[in-house]
Amino acid sequence: MLLRDNHTNRFEEVHNHVIDSAEKLGSSGSALFIIHNDKIVTEFYFGKQSSTAHARDVKEDTQFHIASVRKAYIGFAAAYAIYNGYFSIDDPIRRFVKDSSLSAYEGVTIRHLLTHTHGLRIVNGDLISEYKPGESWAYRGPSIELLAAIIRKTTGRSVADIVREQVIEPCGFQSTEWIKMSQPHAKIADTIRDPDNLFWTETDITDGSGMNMYVSAQDLALFGYLHLKEGRWGGKQLIPRDIIQMATSIQTPNPKLPMHKNGFLWFVKEKNYDFSQIGDTVPKGSYQLLGYTNVALLVIPEENLVAVRMFNRYGSPEGYDYLNDIRSFGDTVYKCSIKTNTIQ
Repeated sequence: MLLRDNHTNRFEEVHNHVIDSAEKLGSSGSALFIIHNDKIVTEFYFGKQSSTAHARDVKEDTQFHIASVRKAYIGFAAAYAIYNGYFSIDDPIRRFVKDSSLSAYEGVTIRHLLTHTHGLRIVNGDLISEYKPGESWAYRGPSIELLAAIIRKTTGRSVADIVREQVIEPCGFQSTEWIKMSQPHAKIADTIRDPDNLFWTETDITDGSGMNMYVSAQDLALFGYLHLKEGRWGGKQLIPRDIIQMATSIQTPNPKLPMHKNGFLWFVKEKNYDFSQIGDTVPKGSYQLLGYTNVALLVIPEENLVAVRMFNRYGSPEGYDYLNDIRSFGDTVYKCSIKTNTIQ
């Protein structure tokens, strides 16, 4: 094992936070995995993989639908492609798209796609530009599809191919994969959702572009740990440091504008905003991704810490304040880490 266990009750407040959130969300199961100071300090599995009778317990190998957290893997593939010279971050995307004459693509670069500042939106089936690239921020789907297509076109490999070759296989991850939704297996946690949720989609595409990535809490935490250590793994520089630094540092254009700041799709803490998903007390330079299944991956370099929480609830019930919940999760993790360092 890469890291030794050093389980402690000093993160008990985070444990309780996850239990409370699971109950509010109506999740049938959850998991929590925390790495602190290069040791596994918390590993917790709760409940069942589904709400059906005789459902499998959530275990170490249970894989949760990670929704938008998958963008960390897409961001990694983009950083890999840029590092290896397939394209540059400020290349206009018109160089790579089939319908390059569309006016919506005017001025849009790879950087804009990676930082959600592209302005692209689909309205009534048409791709439009809702603001000048770089002048605002909006969380829209077209950027992910374009990034995946550009990575494949320029490298000759899919996002999934790159991630498997560079990360999954050399790190020995056993529970990280893109699942054909028509062929689920026993380790998959059923995704609880409202039947009329318009955002839910199912796909059998396994090239890394679709919203069908399933990962265990341990594998997701170790993926975060690979970033925390800037590509070092098992005492060796597995991934070039520049790839990780590129992906996890602020790349947003017009940095003075009051909007979310992103690395390569990661949310990176710069300062506190009302709309931020990272807790107010979490230090600058921390980075995180949150998925619509309420799964979160938080990395706090200042504390040498990675925290993962997993739920199998897609969306949330009416009245549930997901931003308050995720900020509170990060603040609780940080508070416990400070206490731990003080005690040590």
